[in-house]
Amino acid sequence: MIIYEGRLKEFHEQVFNGEIANLIEEYFRLQGINHNNPSEHRAFQSSLSRLSNVLAYSKVNEDLNIAIEYQIPLTSKRVDFIITGKDQEDHNNVVIIELKQWEKCDTTDKDDLVLTYTGGGLREVPHPSYQAYSYAKTIENFNEDVNRLDYRFYPCAYLHNFNEKFRDKIGNVKYKEALALAPIFLEKDVQKLTDFIKQYVSKSDDGLILYTIDHGKIKPSIALQDEITKMIRGNDSFSLIDEQKVAYENILSLIRNDIDTNKKHTIIVKGGPGTGKSVIAVKLLANIIGKGYSAMYTSKNSAPRDVYSKELIANKFKSGYVKNLFSGSGKFVNSKLNELDVIIADEAHRLNDKSGLYKNLGENQIKEIIHASKISVFFIDEKQRVTSSDIGTIDEIKKRASIECSQIHEGEELTLSSQFRCNGSDGYLAFLENLLGIRETANFDLEGIDYDFEVFDDPNVMREKLREKNKVNNKSRMVAGYCYEWASKKDHSKFDIVLKNNFIAQWNFSQTSTWAIDENSFDQIGCIHTCQGLEFDYVGVIIGKDMIYRNGKVLTDYTKRARSDMSLKGFKNKLHEKDCDEIIRNTYRTLMTRGQKGCYVYCEDEELAEYFKKRLKSLK
Repeated sequence: MIIYEGRLKEFHEQVFNGEIANLIEEYFRLQGINHNNPSEHRAFQSSLSRLSNVLAYSKVNEDLNIAIEYQIPLTSKRVDFIITGKDQEDHNNVVIIELKQWEKCDTTDKDDLVLTYTGGGLREVPHPSYQAYSYAKTIENFNEDVNRLDYRFYPCAYLHNFNEKFRDKIGNVKYKEALALAPIFLEKDVQKLTDFIKQYVSKSDDGLILYTIDHGKIKPSIALQDEITKMIRGNDSFSLIDEQKVAYENILSLIRNDIDTNKKHTIIVKGGPGTGKSVIAVKLLANIIGKGYSAMYTSKNSAPRDVYSKELIANKFKSGYVKNLFSGSGKFVNSKLNELDVIIADEAHRLNDKSGLYKNLGENQIKEIIHASKISVFFIDEKQRVTSSDIGTIDEIKKRASIECSQIHEGEELTLSSQFRCNGSDGYLAFLENLLGIRETANFDLEGIDYDFEVFDDPNVMREKLREKNKVNNKSRMVAGYCYEWASKKDHSKFDIVLKNNFIAQWNFSQTSTWAIDENSFDQIGCIHTCQGLEFDYVGVIIGKDMIYRNGKVLTDYTKRARSDMSLKGFKNKLHEKDCDEIIRNTYRTLMTRGQKGCYVYCEDEELAEYFKKRLKSLK
């Protein structure tokens, strides 16, 4: 989505007349986006004025097309400035300019990170060259037409306020790879900047390139399970962006500096659904084993591990090797002290006290992971606690780390906030939490949020619409709350989920642990245990009778869960109504954030469905 676009000549006129910042704000409003950011408004005035002066003075072709604030598909990230056109050989080219108002920065010991004052404080952030390059690569990865038409991207960064005496910091040799991919230009480099631009965009393309970027066919989404083989081999398509890159490099730096000492470290990485926790976790695993250290990825939920393992084995990795990379969280019951260099605990909110089939082994999975590793890394979202046995909280991790004499690392540099699922919409998650009664947010509806969310009156219609989506790439699935007995587990002729209009379905196959990617599994319904930690293009969610709407409130009813449901074991009484309520709401929040492009919903409670539809009235 492009906020502002036009020809360079019009842009110059609007800057000259002092209109550009207010115009951009108006275009945000017309797109349905409430953009209340005074610092960005000031940046529009300052940086765009400087850039306009440079381009006008250097006589860059005024017929070239430009875009300001382009939101990269399936992310919440926006590109500052784009110029498109043709070079002298008529190649279709795209120049991306990352604009910074920084005055100075310092180097760090972390790859592609610098230290600078931004956002009201001194922070480690990606080098502007890396940032511009990662944005360009992400656009290329997502847009099918951009690749088909062979558009060429040339990213760069312009730091117009940067003090010349700090040039050796921003241009330090340690950033040479990023600088080669995306050159950086300071105040005295305006001639070099315009030469760079003119080299790649000297002739107008009449806006066709920008149109393709903004309206081109978006590739089937890149899911972690699709890239797992490339990731383990170190050549995947994921470009870590902004805080993802910061968290990743901070973890690697700590490992690099302390792996060969006798000190123990525990790292806590916080992030909501779709912020890239699992991508970073697997990238870390690949990097660490690539350097010859011992490492293991662990999770309570077997579904993602089984999917990753199946993909790796199908791509010629030996099963024994794969088994030593991915394990269940109960594996470390009898592990020796510091048996592994690093253990990466994904979905750490799902960790349990006891291990084993009968929950009778070990003491505490968090303690055992920390004990068994020199460095333990926990990726956690406390709002994804979905069973009574989930003990994974930040406080519990800190408590166990302290007992094991492991130094704790947490903070802003290890916090993931931006969305890379739900079409990159941070607003969708805020809307969802408001909708489900988890917390009050400003996102009362989906106005300005580009995400395919639909409430269906007929579950059959939802299933068939989802089936059409699934035909594209087998990346759409139906899931449900645990309100239905699993009768088909023992008798394959029975149906577990029976709804109105003769809708019938079974829970996911009991004989497979890879329902999420199996070719013939679409008609089976997944549950929280088979989809948490995974993602799809589209997800269809059946909300059972454990969530209803009465007297103006979304309520939960734990008595409507299936008798066989173990997620509320020990909680099904009046003393634990608050715990049950939290788990039910968290379960539907998790299910409804599995879709990258859309979420379809059917509610058994008709009042709840009507309430959801009223909340969507702004889309009509």
